[in-house]
Parts: sequence; C-alpha cells; structure tokens
Amino acid sequence: MGPPSVRDMDTPIPVTETIWHLPFPVGHVYLVALPGDGYAAVDTSVPGSAPAILDALARLGGRPGDLRQIVLTHSHIDHMGSAADLAAVTGATVLAGADDVPYISGAAPEPTPQLTAAEQALYEQVSAGFAEAGLPPLRHLDVDVALHEGDTIDGWSEPVRVLHVPGHTPGSIALHLPASRVLFPGDLIATGEGRAILGPINIDRATAVASFRRLAALDGVDTVCVPHGDPVRTGAREVLAAATPERDWL
Repeated sequence: MGPPSVRDMDTPIPVTETIWHLPFPVGHVYLVALPGDGYAAVDTSVPGSAPAILDALARLGGRPGDLRQIVLTHSHIDHMGSAADLAAVTGATVLAGADDVPYISGAAPEPTPQLTAAEQALYEQVSAGFAEAGLPPLRHLDVDVALHEGDTIDGWSEPVRVLHVPGHTPGSIALHLPASRVLFPGDLIATGEGRAILGPINIDRATAVASFRRLAALDGVDTVCVPHGDPVRTGAREVLAAATPERDWL
C-alpha cells in the first residue's frame, strides 16, 4: 500500500453546505468553503496525501491557489503530514496551536505518549502500517500563525473560536463554529461503533480526558468533524453526553 491517491477516495462527502469530509485510511481531512471562492483545509493526513487533497479541491471547483488556509489541529504525522507539500503548491497560510509549533517546525522532537496496553498495541499496528506503506519522509514546516485559547480565525464565513485542548499533544486545538453548530475536535474525540470515544495515544491521559469533557460540555454543537471514524452529523450533544472517555482504551 502506498500513499493514498485520488482513486482511493470517493468524491468529497458533504457534511454541511460549506464543509466536506475527505476520508483517508488514517487521519481524515476536511475542506471548508471560505467567502470569495476560497477554501481552508483542517489537517492534511499523512505524507503523500497532497495530490489527493488537491484533486478533491478540484472536484469542488477549486484551484490550488484557492486553498487559503491550512489549520493543523496538532502536530502528529497523520495531521501535519502533507502540510509542507500543500503549502508549497498553494501558498496557503498555515495555522496551528502555539504549543505545538516547535514539533511542526522540527525545532523539538514530539513528546513521548503515555500508552495503555490497548494503545500500545494500536501504536505498534499503526507504526507498522506506515512502514509498510512506504510513505514519503515527513517534511516539517514553519507555522505562519500560532493560535491560542480565545483566538478567532479570520477569513471564514462565520466566527471560528479557537480552543486550547491539551492532553493529546501540548498544543492541540479545537475549532468551534457556534453559528453553524460545528466542532472540529482534533484527536481529542474519535468515533467508533456508533459512539464518541477518547482519541488514543495521548501525552497526558488525564488532561486529555478533561479536554474531552470540556468539548462535550460546549453549548451549540450539533456536528462533530472527527479525524478518525465517521463524523457525527446530528445530535452531537447527546452522543458526547453519553461518552465515557475515562474508560476508553483501558
């Protein structure tokens, strides 16, 4: 298995009128329509995914230069993996949580995660899959805009609140769009078997659980655009309220 190609992807799947889900084997990407025929990408999947992302953009009627922003929810390889390639081709502005900037730029090594036994098995499986896939080497890149708690991202069709939600990585962020009731949680929240679960492979499990609970308690969330699993398209508040992150991955 090599890096994903466009033939491995379906047509971008509408989540809302302005958001599309690009399902990748590991690390989904979301494209968001911006005013004036532009787009933002939330995360970029693994290295080698840029051609598939650009083709998906073309299917929506966009050209490479129409990708104006790349927002990285955190620094892991399945989220920032193709950011450098995309930024080079499109000239997009790269935004990420301030505390993850050293890992994205390559100025510091990624912190070592605290793994439960279940997570260790998953980590080894995913790592072996990456090795077998022959992915291109990870390219680090500079971050143009370091994001902090309470920031608002400019250029979208509605206010975008930045939430600092550490635990998965030190600088993990979530994006909350109150007007359209959409949440991009990064890896704090995943889905599986019809329920919301804590994302695995965290640097601080207790902090990650607390961040999960913070997101679950947000008012004004109907849709959750998770990077792993299926997006929660309706009734997200109930799905999140029923979650038991304290018991996940034990």
